[in-house]
Amino acid sequence: MKATESYGELLRIGRPVIETRDAAARLALSLPRASNLLRSLAEAGLARRLRRGLWALGPDEVEPFQLAPYLTAPDPAYVSFWSALARHGMIEQIPRQVFVASLHEAAQIETTLGTFSIHQLAPELFDGYRGTEETGYLATAEKALFDTVYLHAPQSGRAYLPELTLPEGFDRRRSDDWVGRIKRSGLRTLVTRKLEAALAAATWE
Repeated sequence: MKATESYGELLRIGRPVIETRDAAARLALSLPRASNLLRSLAEAGLARRLRRGLWALGPDEVEPFQLAPYLTAPDPAYVSFWSALARHGMIEQIPRQVFVASLHEAAQIETTLGTFSIHQLAPELFDGYRGTEETGYLATAEKALFDTVYLHAPQSGRAYLPELTLPEGFDRRRSDDWVGRIKRSGLRTLVTRKLEAALAAATWE
């Protein structure tokens, strides 16, 4: 099969990001041959290596926010914490890393699109995001604030939320609902206090 035919076949997988083993299975190739093919496609501008064994297909740039679920697969993931706060316009500072909530264990993952900081949430707290496979998954404004406070709660001091601005339509009751899902009473109390402090110091759009 020619490289162009192989490329067309890989596009039929229907995902913007694939693993080397996906290509091997689709094209009935060994892993080394599939890897060589993907490198050739990358040299031709038709693919991009994201990290070992992970590739973006097509000439278009992959958005970093699209990548999160592929880094933690088979565990789901969505962009949250400071990255989501910045995307919602709630903080001005753009984080250097992409902060990700997942059921996957905590990890720092380096890719050609940047560093992804993976933080594990309990299953009962894993929700409150929107999106698609094409756009990526992003925490809602309320969940992004909750996740950030929750992550920081065991530490001393306030969560680092520089010049927090609450967007129009922000419903703090949704953040309170997430607090109610925390099973440990001590942690729930800490999160409640820090969430109150963050909201008290925030401004509205």
